[in-house]
Amino acid sequence: MKLRISKKTKIVYFLLLAAYTCLLFVLFRNQAFHVEYQHYGSDVDAYLLEMQGLDSGFDFPYPVYFMLGRFIALFSNVKWGATFSATILNSISPAVLSYFMLKELAPLVPENDRNRTAFESFILLITYSIFFISMLYPPKSIYLPGMTLRNLGVYSANPYYNQTYLAARGFAILAFFLFAHIITYYEDHVDKKEYIAFSAALLLATLTKPSFTFVLVSAAAVHMIVRLIISKGKKFREFLCLLATAVPTFITLIIQFGGVFGSSSHAGEDGGIGFAIGKAWSVYTGNIVLAIMLANAFPGVMMLLNLKRFKDNKTFLLAWEVMMAGFLEFLFLYEKGDRFIHCNFAWGYIYGIFFVFVAGMMLLIENTVKKKQPVPLLVFEWAVYAWHLGCGIVFFVWLYTGGYFYV
Repeated sequence: MKLRISKKTKIVYFLLLAAYTCLLFVLFRNQAFHVEYQHYGSDVDAYLLEMQGLDSGFDFPYPVYFMLGRFIALFSNVKWGATFSATILNSISPAVLSYFMLKELAPLVPENDRNRTAFESFILLITYSIFFISMLYPPKSIYLPGMTLRNLGVYSANPYYNQTYLAARGFAILAFFLFAHIITYYEDHVDKKEYIAFSAALLLATLTKPSFTFVLVSAAAVHMIVRLIISKGKKFREFLCLLATAVPTFITLIIQFGGVFGSSSHAGEDGGIGFAIGKAWSVYTGNIVLAIMLANAFPGVMMLLNLKRFKDNKTFLLAWEVMMAGFLEFLFLYEKGDRFIHCNFAWGYIYGIFFVFVAGMMLLIENTVKKKQPVPLLVFEWAVYAWHLGCGIVFFVWLYTGGYFYV
């Protein structure tokens, strides 16, 4: 389906993208040029060392963000390189998500409807709001049972202190929506152009930060195997064709895995992956169940009140498959050695949070326009989302004014 939007909507699209890009440019600049560790604190210090070819104490075998930063640094310095690299790659996310949100939701209102342009602008505003939602948390100095930190351990869909996650998210969004469309028809035919586009997007996401790839591939594998069993093996050829799109990514993952856990890595002989229930997660919270509820109140409400939609809404279904893959990965796996404290398996779970928010909001807009739910339920769902957004804006302002994310 071709995207058809008005000229006014296109203007709003580019104005919002420009405003968001400028806003985040200032944040990334302040993080790169910060002096005190906890003032505009982020993960950028290690990235700056990596871009200079110095020992950062970590292994980053995913080059896109770093290569772009090094290239820009040729014309300035490494701090400006990191700033512009993070800004450019991070801005891909709202640009891509806005496109798919408009493509999926704008047709809910007919083109000849006089409110169509206003509705398209509303979709864009809601899209950008998703990039500012956060976990729920109580007022300052109030901590819930087992919760000693508001952010770490609970996690937000928008960790604006980690540039590699932000750099990869645009490619992840593209891969997610392409795959969500592909699974609606892959058993019937092959669209070579879309398959190639999906393969390229997944590879770029992997080369920028592989966290999303782990959870999408896991979710996709389970989904496709179940479908293969249902077809009693009759769709095996179609299964292999779609599987082939991930071959470049599989090769890349093997290389990355060696870079992180190989004998020459910082992990050395102490590295590797361990298995235990909640071991890494418990580093930052003593109440994992409550942490999950605080991070996923809105998508959880949308899931419970729209269980029947799993059958006909592939985006909603895939989002929750990705969420479950990320959740199980973080719950049961951890990295051994000095990487344990960093809880790197949380990134897949954070991707899951982001996509269930996206899918939940798409469903909520559809339910609202088509009046598929009673008004009290719609008001409740919008209110829970507004709660996340309110907390998110406060958290973003905290980071934007130099606050430390370790809160």
